[in-house]
Amino acid sequence: MARVHRLSTHEIVRISKAWVSEISSEKLTDLSTIQHFFNSSQFGLSAEEIKDTELVLLLLASAHKTGNKQFDDASKGLNLCDFLSSDKGNSVQRVVHYFAKALQQKIARETRTVLSDESESSENNPLCPAEIRMGADPALISCCLQLPCLQAVHFAAIQAVIDSLESAKTVHFIDLGIKTGSHCTILMQALANRQSCAIELLKISGVGITASRQRIEDAGKRLASFAQTLHIPFSFRTAIVANIKDLKVDMFEINDGETVAIFLPGILRFIKAQKGALQSLLRVLRKLNPCVMVIIEAELNHNSPWFIDQFHELLLFYSACYDGVEGCIAQCDPNRITIEACLGQEIRDVVAVKAEERIFKHMKIDEWRDYFIRFGMEEAEISMSSFYQAELLVKSSASGKSCLLVKHGKCLLTGWKGTPIFSLSAWKFQQKYSKKICAEES
Repeated sequence: MARVHRLSTHEIVRISKAWVSEISSEKLTDLSTIQHFFNSSQFGLSAEEIKDTELVLLLLASAHKTGNKQFDDASKGLNLCDFLSSDKGNSVQRVVHYFAKALQQKIARETRTVLSDESESSENNPLCPAEIRMGADPALISCCLQLPCLQAVHFAAIQAVIDSLESAKTVHFIDLGIKTGSHCTILMQALANRQSCAIELLKISGVGITASRQRIEDAGKRLASFAQTLHIPFSFRTAIVANIKDLKVDMFEINDGETVAIFLPGILRFIKAQKGALQSLLRVLRKLNPCVMVIIEAELNHNSPWFIDQFHELLLFYSACYDGVEGCIAQCDPNRITIEACLGQEIRDVVAVKAEERIFKHMKIDEWRDYFIRFGMEEAEISMSSFYQAELLVKSSASGKSCLLVKHGKCLLTGWKGTPIFSLSAWKFQQKYSKKICAEES
C-alpha cells in the first residue's frame, strides 16, 4: 500500500543533513552528482520528495562550500538552487529560496561584489526594526492570528501576568512589545471580572522607539476606549526612546502601592545584539521592582563559531517555521508571502551579515536561564492555568494537533510537530543582588 503521509520540510531537511554527514560535500557539486550519490530508496520517498531532498542537498553542499570559501563552486550550486526554488512554490522550495538568497548575499559581501537584486534595508533602527513592521503591517497581523502556536504562547503569557496580580488593586503593566495592544485586552477583561479584589486602577505603559510612537499612541487610545466599556479606571502612557539604552526609571512614574508587571514579547533577541543594551535595560527594570517579568523568545541558537553549524541550526529551525505557516495559512493567501519574506529577512541577518552587525541574537531557554541567573534573577513557575489557556487555544484550532505544547522545567515551549519554536518563561529579581554581579555586568 502506498504511503499517504507526505514528509514535512523539517523532515526532508533532517534526511538531507543526515545524508550529507555520511558523504563528503565535495562530491555534491551539481544536481547530476547528487542524483548519483543520493540513495532515495532507503528512505522510501515519493518522486516529489526526492526532488525536494535533492534540492536541499544542493543547498547544503553550497553552504559547505561557502563556509570553506569555495565561492565559485558555491555560486554555481546557488544559481541552480535559485532556478529550482521559488517564494511561491511548495514549502521546501520557499525555504531553499530564502536560504540561497542569503548565501548569495554572504558571498557577495565576502568577495566585495554587488548583487543586482540586493537592496539594503533603510530601516536600521537600534531597538528592534522588525517589531515596527510586525506591529504596523496588516498582512503580518492577519497571519499571526492564524498561527496557533504563536497565539497560544501569548495567551499563556498574559495568564502568567494575571496569576501574579491576584491581590493587586493598582496594577502597572509595562509592555515592551505592545504592537496593536490586542493582548492587553485579555488582561483588562480578567481584571475587570475579578470578584475577590476589585481593580482600583490599571496603568499600561507602552515602550518603544521613536518610529513606533504613533502606533503605540493609537494602541493606547483603543485600550482607553475598551477600558470604558469594562468600567475600569485606566490610564495609558508611552515611554519613547531613540535607543533602549536611553530608557530611564523616571519615564514610568511609579507611584507608591503600584504592583508592576513587565511583558517582553520577543524583543530580547534584538536588544541582546546591541553591546551593553540588555544589561542597561535589566538594570532599569530591576529598579522598577516588578512582581514578575514575563518573556517570550524564539527557541533558537545560532551562536556557534562555525558557520556550517550555524547554518544547520537555522535551516532546521526555519524549516519548522515554514511548515507551521504552510499548515495554518492557505497557499493562495497573499499574506503568506509577506510573513515568509519577513522570516527570510531574519535568515539573511544571520547567514549574510557579520556577527557584530546582526540585528538579532537568538538564544535558547537554557542559555537565557544562565544569563538571567547570573544577573541575579530567579525563574518563576509557569502555572498550570497558563498551560491550560494555551492548550484550550491550540485545541480550538483546526491545525492544533500539529502544535507542540510542553513544559520544560518551569517554562513553557510551543512549536510545530515536535520542534520547539517559542519559549515562555517568568522571572523575578532577587532581593539580594550581589555587588560582584553588578560589577561584572558593568
